[in-house]
Formats: sequence, C-alpha cells, structure tokens
Amino acid sequence: MIVFVENTNVNEISTVQIRHLPPSVKLVYKVLETSGQLTQKDIIRETLLPSRTVRYALNRLKDEKVLVERHYFIDARQSLYGLNRPVAEVVAT
Repeated sequence: MIVFVENTNVNEISTVQIRHLPPSVKLVYKVLETSGQLTQKDIIRETLLPSRTVRYALNRLKDEKVLVERHYFIDARQSLYGLNRPVAEVVAT
C-alpha cells in the first residue's frame, strides 16, 4: 500500500537554505515563490534587477538545490525557472 504524506516543512527548509544568501537572491526566490514558474525575462521584469544580477541569483539558487530549470516549449531559446518544492512524499507501508 502507498500512502501520500503532505510535506509541511518545505518552506522552512527552503528558508534555512537561503538565509545566508544576498538580498538579490532572496528577492528572486520570493518572486518565484509568489508567481510560480517564470522565464528569466519575466523575473527581470518583476524584480527590476539587472539581467546579470538575475543570472547570478538563479545560479546561486541552483547551487543551493532550491531552483529547478525546465524547458520553455513556447520559446526554446528560454528556460522556465521554478522552486524545487516537493508537494508530497511517498511512503510505502
């Protein structure tokens, strides 16, 4: 039998992982947290940060394993970025 258990501590874990990061990285994290998946251009538009700063923030979030980069099928030249937050854990009993 497989039981799905909702993971309630995901926000707490992510907050601890980004606590030591610069403010620009935290801003990008918060925008992704509230808006969901966005392209780099959308993040630049939302945060009003320079493109180089957004690239740096995305790389730092990827290094912390907080960010997931996906293919953006509407425009293959871009990527879609979102937070790596598991919704549920599978527990076998």
